[in-house]
Amino acid sequence: MAAPLNGFAQYCCELMSTAGPCVARKMFGGYGISTDGLTLAILADLGSGEKLWLKASDKSRQVFERAGCERFTYLVQGKPKSMNYYSAPEESMDSSDAMACWARLSLEAALEARQSKK
Repeated sequence: MAAPLNGFAQYCCELMSTAGPCVARKMFGGYGISTDGLTLAILADLGSGEKLWLKASDKSRQVFERAGCERFTYLVQGKPKSMNYYSAPEESMDSSDAMACWARLSLEAALEARQSKK
């Protein structure tokens, strides 16, 4: 039987639910949030507390950056590495309605990533 989700992971699944029924699974000390096998977001603490990081694409990266979202960046052997995930805008964390457009962008990025692998 799977371990119960922490409250924040459960809340983030509810926030992202407009993209489809979401599940969170433990991954690398945090969680991956997915729907229909597509990873839409991750939950991770990079030193300033646990955050929801939304999947971005080359097309949507500018939208996240214009909104002031932080890029997921971590250190490997003292050198910064980044992934195509951005912190969720603060105002989007209030409700699934507020998150809806961001969840849709993340779903589109996940679909685009799946297509590029084929």
